[in-house]
Amino acid sequence: MINRMYKRSQYATLFSRLNEKRRFIQVVMGPRQVGKSTMVKQVIQDIDKPYARFTADNVPATNTGWISDCWESARAQMKIKGLAEMILVIDEIQKIYGWSEVVKKEWDNDTFNDINIKVVLLGSSRVLLDKGLSDSLAGRFERIVMSHWNFSEFREAFGWDINKFVFYGAYPGAAGLTDNPDRWVEYITSSIIDATVNKDILVNSPIHKPALLRQTFELASSYSGQELSLTKMLGQLTDAGNTTTLSGYLNTLSEAGLVTGLYKYAVDEARKRNSAPKFQVYNNALKAVYTSKTFENAYSDRKLWGRIYESAIGAHIMSYSYEGEYKVCYWRDGDDEVDYVLERKGKIIAIEVKSNAEKSNAGLSVFRERFHPYMSFVVGDGGVGTDDFLSCNPAELFK
Repeated sequence: MINRMYKRSQYATLFSRLNEKRRFIQVVMGPRQVGKSTMVKQVIQDIDKPYARFTADNVPATNTGWISDCWESARAQMKIKGLAEMILVIDEIQKIYGWSEVVKKEWDNDTFNDINIKVVLLGSSRVLLDKGLSDSLAGRFERIVMSHWNFSEFREAFGWDINKFVFYGAYPGAAGLTDNPDRWVEYITSSIIDATVNKDILVNSPIHKPALLRQTFELASSYSGQELSLTKMLGQLTDAGNTTTLSGYLNTLSEAGLVTGLYKYAVDEARKRNSAPKFQVYNNALKAVYTSKTFENAYSDRKLWGRIYESAIGAHIMSYSYEGEYKVCYWRDGDDEVDYVLERKGKIIAIEVKSNAEKSNAGLSVFRERFHPYMSFVVGDGGVGTDDFLSCNPAELFK
């Protein structure tokens, strides 16, 4: 279970902002099961201010009046109790159609009438949140982005070692289930995969072949850290249609924060898109759940562990990519390769993953000579320590 005593760094940010004068709506966003609700609960319990908390989990998507009802309830409590301020928390706000227009109206009404309600919105669908924020709430909000947990957080909260983190990934709710592999798989499948696909994707996206979407996710996750052309992928899927359909589903799965297809780094954008994708999960638990071996057996299989290890490094990089506003690719030219290439504002960073001394990293030298990256280094054997890299925010490397 989530260690509810552990406070992630976003706790201090939200706590500080809610102690300020009412200024912006606070939008807490991130994938499912990273601790958004727990963090907000910790803040409102510690801050010693009156609050009202609501969740849209079981509210019909068309019931836009529900948001106004939440607001009116908070206003009524302020009047009845003679309160000078109130914190209003609404969870899974993106599930209500047209939510941003209603939030704008209620927020602006409070501003005009000098009603001191400080608002915290939470959501797990990045795409729907971004659309609503950009459409209606420009200038009225601040984001607090919560990525997947890093290794130092897991070590402090749960006492994990690096190999356990590499294999099982970074979902805190599953941390106490690893002694029972079947139970762990059931949690990841139902609470993460099924919930994201059924509640975030199928409800809000025009998916004509849901079974194919699920097969695409499962195959891409099992191949995380490896290249596989969409044409070859078609041969392993039933009722697959064409590569355009697969590419569209991969984009949808990426927007939902599950798995993505990385394209080959090239100066020419068209060359990137024409390359075979390298699949990459956003949390390595999503690869482990489709690994047929146990943690102990996988660790003793050098080749398999190398793939799991590379996927874990990539998952960490992808987890911070939205918050850090950088793009991620891979690079290959013949036998020369670089596992991950990060790009932001004209700067590029090349990262080679080396799980053991047998793997060569000659491609890094070739890449340096050809593209002159801002930074290039090895993670793993003979380079930056795995525990150090999986504890950092890769976006900080650009500074």
